[in-house]
Amino acid sequence: MPVAELTVVGSINLDLVARVEQLPRAGETLTGGGFERFPGGKGANQAVAAARLGAGVSLVGAVGDDPFADEALTGLQAAGVSLRLRREGTTGIALILVADDGENQIVVVPGANALVEPVSPGGAVLCQLEVPDEVVLAAAQGAAFFALNAAPARPIDVQPDLLIVNVLEYEVVSRGRLVAVTYGADGAALFEDGVEVARATPPRVDAVDGTAAGDAFAACLVVSLLEGRPREAALRRACGAGALAASRHGAQPSLPAASEVDAILAR
Repeated sequence: MPVAELTVVGSINLDLVARVEQLPRAGETLTGGGFERFPGGKGANQAVAAARLGAGVSLVGAVGDDPFADEALTGLQAAGVSLRLRREGTTGIALILVADDGENQIVVVPGANALVEPVSPGGAVLCQLEVPDEVVLAAAQGAAFFALNAAPARPIDVQPDLLIVNVLEYEVVSRGRLVAVTYGADGAALFEDGVEVARATPPRVDAVDGTAAGDAFAACLVVSLLEGRPREAALRRACGAGALAASRHGAQPSLPAASEVDAILAR
């Protein structure tokens, strides 16, 4: 299997995670069962996920000139991701509530992610929408393969080679030559020109934290396609990676290695 080479252009955050029995209703105050800090951000999560799956990965992003910056970069450095960073302002923060059933609520304060420099790295590129539109559009220019995980969803004037969305995001962003739509526990499907060309369901797991499940799915799908795997096999692997991530706590700590994806799919 050839080694995939991928540039991720996206966000870097520090995740502040509180665990609760159930998510609060509007105006409700709950006492949490625990608090942890993890490196996160959709760009960083997907870069770490791709590296753990065996890809050669570089990340274009930004962190602040503050004490949170080094902590936010630890997962990327441990995974061997090559970094091209701007350091200015304050590091992005995600405030995350995770319930006992794995559901979550997330509020992101972008900070330095709003200052990522627009670049056109070429080659295979993966973006998300936690950075400004001009950054995404610049990254798409000259890319041999451009993948966009359109989250958080907003309309954007680009047609990626691969669009990755969940079923709600698909209502907002639907342009893509190949479109992967995720349906949570029901799996995912691939569409080409509006016609379904592949479908897969995830292996059964006990979900405890869905924070990075979508990031694991996106990275695994992109890496699998770049490795030359058939579409159905790539989609099945992506569902397996997402399920594994949902079965573990934390964003980057939950992201599986390629051998773990192989193992769960072989069960």
